[in-house]
Amino acid sequence: MTGSRPGREDPPEKNQVDGTPLLSVQRMTVSYDGTPAVSDVSLDVTPGEIVAIVGESGSGKTTVIRAVLGLLPSSGQVSSGDIRYEGRSLLDLDQAQWLDLRRHRMSMVFQDTGAMLNPVRRIGAQFVEYIRTAEPDVTRAQARERAEAMLERMALPDPRRVMDSYAFELSGGMRQRVGIAMAMTFQPALLLADEPTSALDVTMQAQIVRQMLALRRQEGTAIMIVTHNLGVAAHMADTIMVMRAGHVLELGPTDQIIDHPTHEYTASLLASMPSL
Repeated sequence: MTGSRPGREDPPEKNQVDGTPLLSVQRMTVSYDGTPAVSDVSLDVTPGEIVAIVGESGSGKTTVIRAVLGLLPSSGQVSSGDIRYEGRSLLDLDQAQWLDLRRHRMSMVFQDTGAMLNPVRRIGAQFVEYIRTAEPDVTRAQARERAEAMLERMALPDPRRVMDSYAFELSGGMRQRVGIAMAMTFQPALLLADEPTSALDVTMQAQIVRQMLALRRQEGTAIMIVTHNLGVAAHMADTIMVMRAGHVLELGPTDQIIDHPTHEYTASLLASMPSL
């Protein structure tokens, strides 16, 4: 589903295929200790599509993408429905299959990449280890060269200096770009992003959004982004899903959701957006 709202980019030509879903969430219910937290969620993501999941805190947005990546806490489980990736159900994968999928087919960018990075190890050491864990035959020199190239693609100035830095020596925006660089190292077909701009100032938010749009344009990456910021969703997404209290209230093309919301909750979210 691709809208034409000013400021957004169309998917790259190589992704305008037959519309077969890359990811298909089918009537999924997620429960914690037997109590449903997200109910009856259905969503398709096609190659190269950007889908934004919006809603207030506690609406179930993060639960949806954590279920997709198999990262629910021990008390959580998909209690009904299915999640299919490239036609294969994800609910019966073993640990080895999940690790392979997360390394090569889908990746995640967390809200605060700085919390994911080891504070007592340099960025380079962590990045090289990440590459060589997935591909043991790659030498350290090759892994470092590859990591620096990824950092450069994320428009980070002086990638060599970034590699030799600790996480606390980088700004929030730089840490997020490091996280995106690591997530995109193996060119996954699907990138999941959990509030990747919420802890950043407006300037840094714009930079991260531009980098994610560039990844879609250059690599054909499909993106599912969780955000409470409807402005970010309107600028980036082809499709918007609005959630509240674990339920999907609206799902459709961005232009339709922004210009002609059918649910009063969506209209209230739009009304709360600042305007010039």
